[in-house]
Amino acid sequence: MTLKELDNLVKINDLKAEPPDQNEFNNMLLSAKRCIKDAGIAGLSDEGRFSSAYTAAHVLSLAALRWHGYRSSNRYQVFQCLVHTVAFDQAKCRMLGKCHKLRNVAEYEGHLEITPQLLKELIGVTIELQKLVEALEPISSD
Repeated sequence: MTLKELDNLVKINDLKAEPPDQNEFNNMLLSAKRCIKDAGIAGLSDEGRFSSAYTAAHVLSLAALRWHGYRSSNRYQVFQCLVHTVAFDQAKCRMLGKCHKLRNVAEYEGHLEITPQLLKELIGVTIELQKLVEALEPISSD
């Protein structure tokens, strides 16, 4: 996997190079796991489950980016970087991007329109992403 594309984003100040930290990475994984668990609670509203699954996907995406030694302050960009950080399928990255847009509408306009199918897909993609991020080797302490 080449990270040349991510290095190019650093050059134009879209990403920041920052040494990875195993404790930060581990804490992100724990946070994502809690959110995924919450997303699976059938008694929660669909909006609550969507929010939990979206948060887990975002945290996992950021953890993958941090594992490689990069940081982004752009929530959408961490999803785009998944093709480089964990070789995630582009179609799944686009689906996460769609969920990001829905989350923004909900947060800034107070309206969230999700279908049971989209919620199911988001939870499934997030669980798949979790497995890929958890498979990353421990961060070496050079």
